[in-house]
Amino acid sequence: MSIRDERKQQSRQALLDAALALNTSGRSFSSISLREIARHVGLVPTAFYRHFQDMNELGLELVDQVALHLKGILHQLGQAYIYQPNTKAQISLDLFFQAVEYHPEPWVFMIAERWGGSEVIRHAIAREINFLVEDLANDLCKMETVQHIHNVPDLRVISNILINLSFTWAMTWMDINREYEAQERLDQQKQFKLQTITQVHLIFRGISNWDPSKDSLSS
Repeated sequence: MSIRDERKQQSRQALLDAALALNTSGRSFSSISLREIARHVGLVPTAFYRHFQDMNELGLELVDQVALHLKGILHQLGQAYIYQPNTKAQISLDLFFQAVEYHPEPWVFMIAERWGGSEVIRHAIAREINFLVEDLANDLCKMETVQHIHNVPDLRVISNILINLSFTWAMTWMDINREYEAQERLDQQKQFKLQTITQVHLIFRGISNWDPSKDSLSS
């Protein structure tokens, strides 16, 4: 890659990072203008068009980058479900919450834009979440606890529950960090971690004792 191409790529990434930063500050993506983003990185507005046709194109690439980041985290959590479903649940969830705390921006963007804003962005996020559900379902089929479940749609239902729980956990964790200080924050975090561990245990205890052949919805 030439120096010119490298600088162009850096400018392009700077625009994406600026959009994510503005979104994390409490702005919806649809309310952010390309002028604001360009100004945020020290570019004139016309320079924006050297990288993206419009805000939707920038938003779609941002969805791809954010989804890739979340995929890595959720894959690690899925591996923990498979290989360490009980004894290491607390350690796995600790790592999950650390990841959310260190990089909250992707979670804020995905959660906020999933239900509001641009229709183009909503559809792109829905598509990526479907991919996340599929990936986790593929991981779960390797898990001893779910070996008795052979119906692929049922595995997707379980995966969907876990993915949506992960978004709820991330949102709640960020709310705790924003609303509480010092010792009270630590107390709230500890209480919430215990709650999430209980949820995981309840889900997998239920799965291990569920007989799909007796479920009325499957018949």
